Amino acid sequence: MDVIRRENTVLTVVDMQERLLNAFADKRRASVIRHAGIAAQAAGVLGIPTLATEQYPQGLGPTVAEIRERMGAGFAPIEKLAFSCGRSPEFRSALQATGRRDVLICGVEAHVCVLQTVMDLVREGYRAYVLADAVGSRRDLDWQRGLALMERAGAIVGTTELFLFQLLERAGTDEFRQVSKLVK
Repeated sequence: MDVIRRENTVLTVVDMQERLLNAFADKRRASVIRHAGIAAQAAGVLGIPTLATEQYPQGLGPTVAEIRERMGAGFAPIEKLAFSCGRSPEFRSALQATGRRDVLICGVEAHVCVLQTVMDLVREGYRAYVLADAVGSRRDLDWQRGLALMERAGAIVGTTELFLFQLLERAGTDEFRQVSKLVK
Protein backbone atom coordinates (compact mmCIF):
# COMPACT_ATOMS: atom_id res chain seq x y z
CA MET A 1 0.00 0.00 0.00
CA ASP A 2 1.37 3.38 -0.98
CA VAL A 3 1.55 6.34 1.36
CA ILE A 4 -0.36 9.35 0.08
CA ARG A 5 1.96 11.97 -1.48
CA ARG A 6 1.06 15.62 -1.87
CA GLU A 7 2.40 15.94 -5.43
CA ASN A 8 -0.13 13.31 -6.54
CA THR A 9 -3.09 14.37 -4.36
CA VAL A 10 -6.26 16.34 -4.94
CA LEU A 11 -8.78 17.08 -2.18
CA THR A 12 -12.43 16.56 -3.07
CA VAL A 13 -15.10 18.14 -0.85
CA VAL A 14 -18.43 16.45 -1.61
CA ASP A 15 -21.72 18.28 -1.08
CA MET A 16 -21.02 20.08 2.21
CA GLN A 17 -24.30 21.96 1.83
CA GLU A 18 -26.53 23.77 4.28
CA ARG A 19 -29.70 21.68 4.03
CA LEU A 20 -27.84 18.38 4.10
CA LEU A 21 -25.77 19.34 7.14
CA ASN A 22 -28.70 20.95 8.95
CA ALA A 23 -30.27 17.47 9.14
CA PHE A 24 -27.32 16.23 11.21
CA ALA A 25 -27.21 16.21 15.00
CA ASP A 26 -25.36 19.33 16.19
CA LYS A 27 -22.29 17.48 17.49
CA ARG A 28 -21.89 15.44 14.30
CA ARG A 29 -22.46 18.49 12.09
CA ALA A 30 -19.82 20.47 13.97
CA SER A 31 -17.29 17.62 13.78
CA VAL A 32 -17.72 16.99 10.04
CA ILE A 33 -17.51 20.72 9.24
CA ARG A 34 -14.48 21.18 11.51
CA HIS A 35 -12.49 18.31 10.00
CA ALA A 36 -13.45 19.07 6.40
CA GLY A 37 -12.47 22.70 7.04
CA ILE A 38 -9.11 21.63 8.43
CA ALA A 39 -8.54 19.47 5.35
CA ALA A 40 -9.47 22.33 3.02
CA GLN A 41 -7.24 24.85 4.78
CA ALA A 42 -4.35 22.38 5.02
CA ALA A 43 -4.66 21.62 1.31
CA GLY A 44 -4.09 25.32 0.67
CA VAL A 45 -1.00 25.33 2.90
CA LEU A 46 0.37 22.22 1.16
CA GLY A 47 -0.38 23.38 -2.39
CA ILE A 48 -2.88 20.59 -2.99
CA PRO A 49 -5.62 21.42 -5.51
CA THR A 50 -9.16 21.23 -4.20
CA LEU A 51 -12.38 20.37 -5.98
CA ALA A 52 -15.80 20.90 -4.41
CA THR A 53 -19.23 19.76 -5.50
CA GLU A 54 -22.79 20.78 -4.72
CA GLN A 55 -25.69 18.38 -5.20
CA TYR A 56 -28.68 20.24 -6.65
CA PRO A 57 -27.85 23.57 -4.92
CA GLN A 58 -31.22 25.10 -5.86
CA GLY A 59 -32.86 22.66 -3.46
CA LEU A 60 -30.09 21.85 -0.97
CA GLY A 61 -28.52 25.28 -0.70
CA PRO A 62 -24.89 26.33 -1.10
CA THR A 63 -21.81 24.94 0.58
CA VAL A 64 -21.78 25.96 4.25
CA ALA A 65 -19.99 29.24 4.95
CA GLU A 66 -17.36 27.63 7.20
CA ILE A 67 -16.12 25.49 4.30
CA ARG A 68 -16.36 28.23 1.67
CA GLU A 69 -14.24 30.51 3.86
CA ARG A 70 -11.57 27.87 4.47
CA MET A 71 -11.34 27.06 0.76
CA GLY A 72 -10.46 30.65 -0.04
CA ALA A 73 -11.11 33.08 -2.86
CA GLY A 74 -10.87 30.48 -5.62
CA PHE A 75 -13.88 28.52 -4.33
CA ALA A 76 -15.95 27.45 -7.34
CA PRO A 77 -18.14 24.42 -6.64
CA ILE A 78 -19.14 22.06 -9.42
CA GLU A 79 -22.91 21.61 -9.54
CA LYS A 80 -24.16 18.07 -10.09
CA LEU A 81 -27.32 16.01 -10.12
CA ALA A 82 -25.76 12.54 -10.13
CA PHE A 83 -24.99 11.26 -6.65
CA SER A 84 -21.47 10.23 -7.68
CA CYS A 85 -19.05 13.02 -8.52
CA GLY A 86 -17.55 10.54 -10.98
CA ARG A 87 -20.72 10.71 -13.05
CA SER A 88 -20.49 14.46 -13.47
CA PRO A 89 -18.68 15.36 -16.72
CA GLU A 90 -17.60 18.70 -15.19
CA PHE A 91 -16.08 16.99 -12.15
CA ARG A 92 -14.37 14.34 -14.26
CA SER A 93 -12.82 17.03 -16.46
CA ALA A 94 -11.66 19.07 -13.45
CA LEU A 95 -10.17 15.98 -11.80
CA GLN A 96 -8.39 14.89 -14.97
CA ALA A 97 -7.03 18.42 -15.43
CA THR A 98 -5.17 18.13 -12.10
CA GLY A 99 -3.19 15.18 -13.44
CA ARG A 100 -3.34 13.61 -9.99
CA ARG A 101 -4.39 10.05 -9.09
CA ASP A 102 -4.75 10.19 -5.27
CA VAL A 103 -8.09 11.62 -4.18
CA LEU A 104 -8.49 12.70 -0.57
CA ILE A 105 -12.24 12.77 0.08
CA CYS A 106 -14.50 14.42 2.64
CA GLY A 107 -18.17 15.37 2.59
CA VAL A 108 -21.69 14.08 2.94
CA GLU A 109 -23.47 11.78 2.95
CA ALA A 110 -21.15 8.85 3.56
CA HIS A 111 -23.60 6.21 2.36
CA VAL A 112 -24.80 8.04 -0.76
CA CYS A 113 -22.71 10.62 -2.64
CA VAL A 114 -19.39 9.92 -0.95
CA LEU A 115 -19.75 6.13 -1.28
CA GLN A 116 -20.79 6.27 -4.93
CA THR A 117 -17.98 8.72 -5.72
CA VAL A 118 -15.39 6.50 -4.05
CA MET A 119 -16.65 3.39 -5.86
CA ASP A 120 -16.49 5.13 -9.24
CA LEU A 121 -13.02 6.58 -8.58
CA VAL A 122 -11.58 3.24 -7.45
CA ARG A 123 -13.13 1.50 -10.45
CA GLU A 124 -11.37 4.05 -12.70
CA GLY A 125 -7.97 3.42 -11.10
CA TYR A 126 -7.78 6.36 -8.70
CA ARG A 127 -6.62 5.82 -5.13
CA ALA A 128 -9.32 7.05 -2.75
CA TYR A 129 -8.34 8.21 0.75
CA VAL A 130 -11.43 8.82 2.89
CA LEU A 131 -11.31 11.18 5.87
CA ALA A 132 -13.61 9.27 8.23
CA ASP A 133 -13.93 12.19 10.65
CA ALA A 134 -14.73 14.60 7.79
CA VAL A 135 -17.38 12.36 6.22
CA GLY A 136 -20.84 12.12 7.70
CA SER A 137 -24.35 10.79 7.47
CA ARG A 138 -27.44 11.68 9.43
CA ARG A 139 -27.50 8.26 11.09
CA ASP A 140 -24.59 6.32 12.64
CA LEU A 141 -25.45 3.06 10.92
CA ASP A 142 -25.42 4.70 7.48
CA TRP A 143 -22.05 6.34 8.26
CA GLN A 144 -20.55 3.07 9.52
CA ARG A 145 -21.83 0.98 6.61
CA GLY A 146 -20.81 3.63 4.09
CA LEU A 147 -17.23 3.63 5.40
CA ALA A 148 -17.14 -0.17 5.49
CA LEU A 149 -18.32 -0.43 1.88
CA MET A 150 -15.78 2.18 0.76
CA GLU A 151 -13.01 0.17 2.40
CA ARG A 152 -14.26 -3.06 0.80
CA ALA A 153 -14.25 -1.27 -2.57
CA GLY A 154 -10.56 -0.49 -2.11
CA ALA A 155 -10.52 2.93 -0.45
CA ILE A 156 -8.11 3.68 2.37
CA VAL A 157 -10.06 5.02 5.34
CA GLY A 158 -8.31 7.11 8.00
CA THR A 159 -8.62 10.39 9.83
CA THR A 160 -7.87 13.94 8.80
CA GLU A 161 -4.85 14.16 11.07
CA LEU A 162 -3.50 10.77 9.93
CA PHE A 163 -3.50 11.76 6.26
CA LEU A 164 -2.29 15.33 6.82
CA PHE A 165 0.80 14.12 8.64
CA GLN A 166 1.48 11.60 5.86
CA LEU A 167 1.28 14.49 3.40
CA LEU A 168 3.60 16.62 5.54
CA GLU A 169 6.22 13.84 5.79
CA ARG A 170 8.40 15.77 8.27
CA ALA A 171 8.41 18.22 11.16
CA GLY A 172 10.29 21.48 11.47
CA THR A 173 8.92 23.21 8.38
CA ASP A 174 6.63 26.24 8.11
CA GLU A 175 3.97 23.94 6.60
CA PHE A 176 4.28 21.60 9.58
CA ARG A 177 3.76 24.49 12.01
CA GLN A 178 0.73 25.79 10.10
CA VAL A 179 -0.95 22.40 9.77
CA SER A 180 -0.16 21.47 13.40
CA LYS A 181 -2.02 24.59 14.55
CA LEU A 182 -5.04 23.58 12.47
CA VAL A 183 -5.37 20.10 13.97
CA LYS A 184 -4.97 21.18 17.61
